[in-house]
This record gives sequence, structure tokens and C-alpha cells, in this order.
Amino acid sequence: MELKHFIDTQDFSKSELLDLIELIRMIKKADKQGATPKLLEGASLAMIFEEPSTRTRISFETGMTELGGHALYLKPGEIHLGVRESLGDTAQVISRYVDVIMARTLKHETMLGLAKYATVPVINGLTDYNHPTQVVCDVITMIEHAPEGKKLEDFNVTFVGDATNVLSSLMFICTRLGMNFTHAAPKKYQAPDEWLKIAQENCKVSGGTVQVTEDPIAAVKNADFIYTDLWWWVGQEEEIPDRRKAFMPRYQVNADLMKHAPSHCKFMHCLPASRGVEATDDVMDSANSIIFDQAENRLHTEKGLLVWLVYPRLKRPSSNLKAYHSGQIQDFLEKHYC
Repeated sequence: MELKHFIDTQDFSKSELLDLIELIRMIKKADKQGATPKLLEGASLAMIFEEPSTRTRISFETGMTELGGHALYLKPGEIHLGVRESLGDTAQVISRYVDVIMARTLKHETMLGLAKYATVPVINGLTDYNHPTQVVCDVITMIEHAPEGKKLEDFNVTFVGDATNVLSSLMFICTRLGMNFTHAAPKKYQAPDEWLKIAQENCKVSGGTVQVTEDPIAAVKNADFIYTDLWWWVGQEEEIPDRRKAFMPRYQVNADLMKHAPSHCKFMHCLPASRGVEATDDVMDSANSIIFDQAENRLHTEKGLLVWLVYPRLKRPSSNLKAYHSGQIQDFLEKHYC
């Protein structure tokens, strides 16, 4: 069958994303009843990390195990990834060993290279450009905490903070699904024009809206969900003083900012968080915070993604075929070594 990767939510239609979300929610329901089906029995997942991760590693490894498969953790620097061996060769070799590859890479180009040469599905666990597994999980969390009487297309989502890889992904999936999305940030740190263009094209099809503003108070006025993320990422350490000055205190998600949002508004963060920086403890630990529901939903999301991509590709030999090969091998062993 046709090889399918999960690199960017933009690669899928609204209906495809909704089908994926429905599958994930079904698997979560089974998990909550202790009845996760072993849909990937005998399958193997290679997890490639160029930097460490808590949620991504644990959710994929646990998810694969609970589905009956096996996950192999390839820690930073442990394999040749474009060093001493071409990226294409590495991708093709790993593809001969496993059924699916999940990678967390520093550069998006590395992810695209893996997908180009791999002959098994590749899942994007995060790059410097986007974080698609995170935002699928986020949409599921929003659905679970939907304001009374509102459907998905009515959600108002506001992201306060830097134009991170999570911001790009959240902007894309929200507008793809027809939501109303707002980004509030200082001018210098707002979503770039190329991201806005993608979101605006999504809105033309979905009916959603997208806007960018420097006014965080106006941005949260009608928000059902307020989302924030770290103000700096890998390689931006020298910019920290300037970034703190630009964002603090106006763009910090604190109790004062939350007062300007509707009382039902939920707070979201992909984690890890710099507590007391982009968000305060009183917001993160409040009754309106759903950050740990998000974190849990990473597990269910990874399970759904793995099933969605791998299950249709697995060979399912008949019991007769299994018995035939078992007999052949056992006969050989008994004849030569017993």
C-alpha cells in the first residue's frame, strides 16, 4: 500500500485529521477500561533523538509496548545520522529493521531527508519548524474541555508568546479545522508571513480565522483556550536577556491576564515550562489549567498515530502459514542439532 508519513498536519485534509482524532479517542477509551487492543503485536518502532525528551520518549515507548510492539530508543549521538554515513543510507538501513520510525531532530531538513529515503512510515516527533504530534494531542484536549454548547469550529484559541515550532503547528491545525486562532506577541517575535499565508489559505477552505496582534489583553478577550510556550529554544541562549525584556511582563500568562479572558477559559502549555517566566504558578496550577491532561493525551495520541500508520501495513499470516514455517524450522533444527 501507499507509504504514508506524519511530518506536518498540512499534509492531511480536515476529514483525515478528524478521522485520526476519532481513532485516538477510541484507543484512549479502550485504555481507560484496561482493554487496549494489541493491534501492533510483533511490530518495532525506532525512536531517533537528536536531543533528549521526556514526553515524546515515554509516550511513544509506552504506547508501542501497550499496543503489543517494541520500541528501540536511539539516544542522541548513538547512531550515524548524516555523520560518517549519509542520511539516506541510514534511513534505508533502519527501514529494513523496523516497521516505523519516530524522530526528534534539531533541523526540519533532517526530518524531510528521513522521510524521503525511508521505506517505512516516519513520524515527526519535533523539529525546529513544527511539532505536529503535540498539536493533535492539543486538539483532543480542547475537545475534551469544550465550552458548553460549542463545537470544534467555534473554538477561540489564543497563543501568547514567541513564534515557536508549537505556535506554527497549532496555528496550522486550528485553521485547518476551522477554529478562530490569534497570536499575541511583540512585533519582532510574531508568526512570520509565510506561516500566516498557510493559515490564511486554510481559513479560506475551513471557514476559520487567523489574526496576529501586539495586544495580549485584546487577544484573550474571547478566548476559550489560552496557550503559551517557552520564550526561547535551542540555539537562542544568547538572546535570552533581550527576549525576557521583550516579553516580560506584558506577555506573561498570569492571573492579571487571565482576568481579561472569559471565566471558562482554559490554560494550556505543551511543557516543559519555565515556571514564573512565560506563565506563573498560580495559573499553571489553577482549576482552569489543563496542562497535565495535555501531557497525558500525548500517550493516547502516539498510540493512535502508530496504529493509523502501521496497522494497515502489517502482514497477517494465517495460522496454517505460521504452522508450516514453524514445522519447517523445527524439523531442520531437530535433524541437524538434536
